[in-house]
Amino acid sequence: MTGVLASQQIETLIATGAIGAKEGFVDGQVQPASLDLRLGAVAYRVRASFLAGKGTSVESRLAQFEMHRIDLSDGAVLEKGCVYVVPLMERLALPEGTQAIANAKSSTGRLDLLTRVITDGGVEFDRIAEGYTGPLYAEICPRSFSVLVRPGQRLNQIRFRHGRTVLTDADLTQLHRDHVLVSGGEPVINEGLGFSVDLMPGDEGLVGYRARPHTGVIDLDRIGEYDPADYWDRLRSQSGRLILDPGAFYILVSREAVHIPPGYAAEMAPYLAMVGEFRVHYAGFFDPGFGHAPAGGEGARGVLEVRCHEAPFALEHGQVVGRLVYERMSEIPAQLYGSGIASNYQGQGLKLSKHFKA
Repeated sequence: MTGVLASQQIETLIATGAIGAKEGFVDGQVQPASLDLRLGAVAYRVRASFLAGKGTSVESRLAQFEMHRIDLSDGAVLEKGCVYVVPLMERLALPEGTQAIANAKSSTGRLDLLTRVITDGGVEFDRIAEGYTGPLYAEICPRSFSVLVRPGQRLNQIRFRHGRTVLTDADLTQLHRDHVLVSGGEPVINEGLGFSVDLMPGDEGLVGYRARPHTGVIDLDRIGEYDPADYWDRLRSQSGRLILDPGAFYILVSREAVHIPPGYAAEMAPYLAMVGEFRVHYAGFFDPGFGHAPAGGEGARGVLEVRCHEAPFALEHGQVVGRLVYERMSEIPAQLYGSGIASNYQGQGLKLSKHFKA
């Protein structure tokens, strides 16, 4: 059983009651190596982000930090710059030996929605302890755009694992020899697989997008609806260099095409302090089959969600900006990413979230 649990194993957890929900599970909620989590019917506006802490419930912390409550039943706006806590529909009763890790979904990250899971007794964001029994909550902080949300929307996803599953550098080197994990020369392997940024001009010299500071609300149920020009500035470069502004949010793309073989999953490490004062990728799960040619993913790039912090930073074409950490699957999923399921980003290049017109 050692490894990340595949879709069919997640379905077994649901059938045995290890994963429960206030409402029945819906089609597409179980992904190849994760489960989508759904918003409940109320949001709590809080004055600060928090963790419950050992021996303390989230509910008791809400009593200390709550400012007001918002009914989401008919849809409600979560405003840019504010912090909210939303009870999720799902709850856990994990068996001993099973732990979980959560992350924002791809579309969530590309909208610059800082979205993290917290639990009773939790001392870390997005980490659910082995054998945890209790409710799940999403902390949501819209950073660039205010968003309209409703119950049942899926902003987070959760993975389950047994045992130590991360590949060593030696294992990763061999896996690359066998399957070619990244294109474009020898891989950079150091506690994961390094990837770099592509800043050489593409179509019309386009190298990325920067979120505009004053925009309208985005309704998360409206797919392919919004004009990118109303929300994003298009970035062009002829020099292979981009100077990041502190506090600004960027959508860029990896230079390398990424490949996740069927028996593996990966997570993009969000921050490497030694390469610059910025964070890359808020939505870090890569499912089995991403970039896999038989699943329609040949040439798939990693989209980079970048926020610069303290000082302007000159980002150069080909600069290593992060790493992919690979894990073994416990079983090969019954269905791979992009293979007969609604996978919005298989075979992608530089791409905004699914809410924007192509």
